[in-house]
Amino acid sequence: MYTTKNYHWRIAGFYFFYYAFVGMFSPYWSLYLQSIHFDAIEISILMSIQPVMRMVAPNIWGWLADHTGKRLLVVQVAASLSALFYLGVFATTDFWGLFLVLALMSFFWSASMPLVEATTLSYLGKNTAHYGRIRSWGSIGFIVSVVGLGYAFDYIAIAWLLWAGLVCEVGILIFSRQIPKTEVLAHHTDHQPIRQILLQPRVLALFGACFLMSVAHGPYYTFFSIYLVEHGYAKSVVGGLWALGVICEIGVFFLMPALVRRFGFTRILLVSFSAAVLRFLLIGWAVDVVVLLLLAQVLHALSFGAFHAASVGLVHQFFQGRHQSRGQALYGSFTYGAGGMLGGLASGPIWQHWGASALYTFSAGMALAGLLLMWWKLRNMENARAPGA
Repeated sequence: MYTTKNYHWRIAGFYFFYYAFVGMFSPYWSLYLQSIHFDAIEISILMSIQPVMRMVAPNIWGWLADHTGKRLLVVQVAASLSALFYLGVFATTDFWGLFLVLALMSFFWSASMPLVEATTLSYLGKNTAHYGRIRSWGSIGFIVSVVGLGYAFDYIAIAWLLWAGLVCEVGILIFSRQIPKTEVLAHHTDHQPIRQILLQPRVLALFGACFLMSVAHGPYYTFFSIYLVEHGYAKSVVGGLWALGVICEIGVFFLMPALVRRFGFTRILLVSFSAAVLRFLLIGWAVDVVVLLLLAQVLHALSFGAFHAASVGLVHQFFQGRHQSRGQALYGSFTYGAGGMLGGLASGPIWQHWGASALYTFSAGMALAGLLLMWWKLRNMENARAPGA
């Protein structure tokens, strides 16, 4: 329910710290694990815990939020327990100890974002095309984190990463208590079992394609930083390259209302998948050509930014009324959960046995498979445009 009173800053603050945590974790956690002498297989397993929990936990929390009607309370409880269990990273460097800590922390950390996404879209009401403008604060948080830490780690030990994560967890906890309440409007699909919506061919095709896109990104989030460092890039440059992609992502978020109005969600997704194919081929085969590596990072605007905004928008159209929270949770589970898990787990063996070029060619192949699935089942959805676009 979009109101005249501006609560943007409350939701934006949550996005800022949530994705600042991602900016701490995705680029640098693998470097931290490498610094305490884990090998490629162990790193890929530990980096895959978070997507595993994003596959399992959101469905539990989404059901609880829809069943009780207390969406924000669920977010607050999850944020509190996530911060509590994160403290365990200070207590152990043992593989199984970290495995347990990351599993518990991620189970609660991953619970909140699908619920906040549903809250944001409910808050915007008919202005869902403006979702990207609020979500862009998450990208800003990511940039602050990834660039700041990248420069810092040229001068300080990577172990300081643990404290940066704690700051992000505390920020998430504080802003979880600032998010405004929203009204879930009744919808004619409320009486339907959610599986009836999920099993529609267009919904299955969207989730399947998004799953493949997330598989494609698994090697990027697991080994991209290690890959760059091994090719002689300083950690500050690594942070800068991560940030470049997210800066371009912010630009797309602000352009999304105009893009959706002109092209619709489905066409935007087709372009996003095409860009991902090119991007991962460039990363895999042109890492030493700076201009092409820069182009690959610019393409993050499409392969993630436009992809995420358009797919979340379509999910919001497919799952309405009392199914909003679980719809976003299912999307997160299939995409960033199952897809991220498979992409992360596959990364270690491919990296170890066939090398980085083969790994990112695998990513390009997954993105191409997603593109073909989208083209087969969803290309004719001309009316897939956001309300208020």
